Amino acid sequence: MPGSPQSRTGRPPVQRATGRPPAPGPRHENPVLRLYLRLRRAWDRPLTAYYLIFGGSALITVLGLVMVYSASQITALQLSLPGSYFFRKQALAALIGAGLLVAAMRMPVKLHRALAYPILASAVFLMILVQVPGIGVAVNGNQNWISLGGSFQIQPSEFGKLALVLWGADLLARKQERKLLTQWKHMLVPLVPAAFMLLGLIMIGGDMGTAIILTAILFGLLWLAGAPTRLFAGVLSVAALLGFILIKTSPNRMARLGCLGATDPGPGDACWQAVHGIYALASGGLFGSGLGASVEKWGQLPEAHTDFIFAVTGEELGLAGTLSVLALFAALGYAGIRVAGRTEDPFVRYAAGGVTTWITAQAVINIGAVLGLLPIAGVPLPLFSYGGSALLPTMFAIGLLIAFARDEPGARAALALRQPRFGRKRGARGPGTKRGPRSWNTMRRRASAARSSGER
Repeated sequence: MPGSPQSRTGRPPVQRATGRPPAPGPRHENPVLRLYLRLRRAWDRPLTAYYLIFGGSALITVLGLVMVYSASQITALQLSLPGSYFFRKQALAALIGAGLLVAAMRMPVKLHRALAYPILASAVFLMILVQVPGIGVAVNGNQNWISLGGSFQIQPSEFGKLALVLWGADLLARKQERKLLTQWKHMLVPLVPAAFMLLGLIMIGGDMGTAIILTAILFGLLWLAGAPTRLFAGVLSVAALLGFILIKTSPNRMARLGCLGATDPGPGDACWQAVHGIYALASGGLFGSGLGASVEKWGQLPEAHTDFIFAVTGEELGLAGTLSVLALFAALGYAGIRVAGRTEDPFVRYAAGGVTTWITAQAVINIGAVLGLLPIAGVPLPLFSYGGSALLPTMFAIGLLIAFARDEPGARAALALRQPRFGRKRGARGPGTKRGPRSWNTMRRRASAARSSGER
């Protein structure tokens, strides 16, 4: 058109709309919020529980071996033994426990259920043998050990925890499948009488700490089974009354109860162990005095490599080391609860909940005693303290949790999607093809590179 402005190309210029808002630029999210969302997505992945259980238990066991070696050297030398004596025994137990963990991890759920009754019968039989004169051995006033010859001993009550978890889970699962758990008689019988039988056999030997752990496992199973509040409160009241009687009738247990929050050994050094455990933690500071540099383990702190190994950890590794141990146990407990909450198999739910209750309750009781918040119960820190009898069933129980975590629908699908890093994919050959020599990806890459460079 005449009079209209022309561009250099001879075309009329493009008319732009006036008043249009500018295009929005890229939205800048809060980096903290972005990090939170990434962590939450990673936390919700199907294999999170599997990695937490496997990695957390492995780290606790390895760190426990290091601390057992550090905390037990002085005790071994005082007994005219090599400095690595207790470490070598613990390493052997950890090696056997690793085999049990792998076996439990590979077993199907049906085999776990089939093993419940044999393990319970074996544990009861061994706990009866403990009280037979000439077979049972008393350690620190508690007759709960059986000598296997030489320096090797076994504590059957530790296997009673695993037996109660497996047998109780199988029992409650079968009753739930038959819709019998709505009746309080089927919920309590025979679970509670069998648990009380195990508690009686343990208390005959005087092991109050293990009895508390078994009671916690019993309450955990009842809670998972959906016990009514009045029924749960009734069983708890009976257990509390029995515990009060057992503590009141024992001067040793009353003395331990009187050491709560003690800052002085008191008359006759009744609170010596509890106070020196606090001294060890207090002298550690933020990062500790260094691995192997503990002062309290030089005869001042009794049971430095067993019940009070957490105090030596605080002295040598400081607050950072103790918080790391607490974080690992917290991750392990969370993963166990997640496995129990996401499964549809009642046996898996009860067994995972029982194992999680066992490990977390024992860790809380041990660490609470070292911190002076709970009475000294004489229970080891799971996977961490010295003691093969405690380590073996605990590692088998960790294998159960790993097997249950791998068997989740999402985790099973995620594991099935994994491809081998080297070689062909499985099932790539047809049904009628012959199996030829394996060709590796690295070999193919080298051959292609050679051809591209002109080499023959």
